[in-house]
Amino acid sequence: MISFKKIILGIGCSVFLFSSCDNGFDNMNINPNNPEVAPTYTIFNASTRRLMNFTRDGWVSGRMVLPWVQYSAQRNYVDEDKYLYRPSTGDRAWNNIYRSIHNFKKIIDLCTDPLIKNQMEEYGDLESQIGVARIMLAYSFAELANYFGDVPYWSYSGKDNASYQALDIDRFPQPQYLSQQEIFQNLLLELKEAEAQIDSKASVFSSRGGLIGDKIYDGNASQWKKLANSLRLRIANQIKDVDPSARSHINEALNNGVFTSNSDNAAQSYGLSSIEGSPFWSEFFTGTPRDDFFINNQFVKLLKGVSGNYGKDPRLVKFAAPMGTPKSLIATGGYEEAEDYAQYQGMPYGLPNNRLIHNNAFSKISFFSSHILKPNYGEMIMEYAEVEFILSELNGWSDEHYRKGIKASMEKWGVDEEKVNEYMNALPNANKEHVMTQKYIALFMQPQAAWVDYRRTGFPDDSILLLPNQTGHELDGTPYIFISLVDGMVDLPYRIAYPLTEQTLNRRSWTAAVEKYGGSDPINAKLWWMP
Repeated sequence: MISFKKIILGIGCSVFLFSSCDNGFDNMNINPNNPEVAPTYTIFNASTRRLMNFTRDGWVSGRMVLPWVQYSAQRNYVDEDKYLYRPSTGDRAWNNIYRSIHNFKKIIDLCTDPLIKNQMEEYGDLESQIGVARIMLAYSFAELANYFGDVPYWSYSGKDNASYQALDIDRFPQPQYLSQQEIFQNLLLELKEAEAQIDSKASVFSSRGGLIGDKIYDGNASQWKKLANSLRLRIANQIKDVDPSARSHINEALNNGVFTSNSDNAAQSYGLSSIEGSPFWSEFFTGTPRDDFFINNQFVKLLKGVSGNYGKDPRLVKFAAPMGTPKSLIATGGYEEAEDYAQYQGMPYGLPNNRLIHNNAFSKISFFSSHILKPNYGEMIMEYAEVEFILSELNGWSDEHYRKGIKASMEKWGVDEEKVNEYMNALPNANKEHVMTQKYIALFMQPQAAWVDYRRTGFPDDSILLLPNQTGHELDGTPYIFISLVDGMVDLPYRIAYPLTEQTLNRRSWTAAVEKYGGSDPINAKLWWMP
């Protein structure tokens, strides 16, 4: 396992930080007036890719958050579905998010260094590059805080704050954990300032020599400003019930301009080769290919209209392949979407280990569809549909915004207009349950955002999800009890435990953080923003 200190030291020798770990011999050949550094756009693309690759992969996502929110279920390592996750999986999230964070800060350092910033200006407006790096720092730290709680923190606006000790290993080898309240409040300030810092008429991380400089928005500054406002809206909405000051951020974000269509969606793009492919696709088709992640039966029942109150959802055929479809056909998209919803079957969730064989046949279960298991699947950072659901919530569960959110999701997945209208004409009117459940459907394959909403609102509730000690059913109807393998768990996990190495290499800060939970590090301890 890797400590916070080792992460920073390891990155110090990496290509992305470009500092020397060779006793300084190479520095004798560097002109101090024209330092040799990598372009900021290469650092940026490597960092956003790492961030998504190691949080939407078969580990942090596939073995932890995707099944916990019951979008997926495993066939082999089902103990993880029952909350007994491997500590190394949580460490993977911590380590790789911090690596990306350090490199986003490196972009800021390069763009503000008097000796280097003129070179960096070749790759886009300096202030706009800094603003975009700040947006991704805010997104990354929000992810960390939503996983763990209090964490070591740093921000551009708080660079002189003695409590913001992350990323400066020389001064703070054992950085303190900042409180969630302080983190989230500063994130809102960061996003506000970052949006204002970006020049909408400038190019950010412009493409050069055939290389795309920005694999999220291709250098479009106006889109980055919308993302800053939309993320600010998301975070402010998340904490509004525990922090009244969030309301002013909501109003300002809306006034400044949030997403208004699917063309605004922020997604990390991927290529078609095995090297450039998306993280979840890679789990199925590269290296040691997997075949044990399936659509969760609880989610399939919701989409089939068996649970919930929404009827047959046409997104089912976009999310899942007909049961028994071999991976070879999913890889090529060489199968027909079935109109008969009986052809779709999810993997029962949280089965007792001695009952797995009965439901282990590929012919009985649906894989993810070719719309998802493709190398160039874009991993979503935030999308327009989510903004509409937030607006519904903020406007007293507005039916207008609720329906706009559903329609945006349907259109994003390529559902035929006739089927969109048929589904929406039969929908119940908006209320908290329906808005949050439909938002949950729209957030498919964005499990971290869905997990935040569940912990915040309790939806979708146990009429849709299978919670500990409740009765589930095998494919043939045989009942079983979902038993959590973590003592005291009667709900979804509320957080994940800190890396074990923090207990030894950063024990003082770790101890102060877990004292809030009675001195232990439980996964069923509520975070600051939870009711």
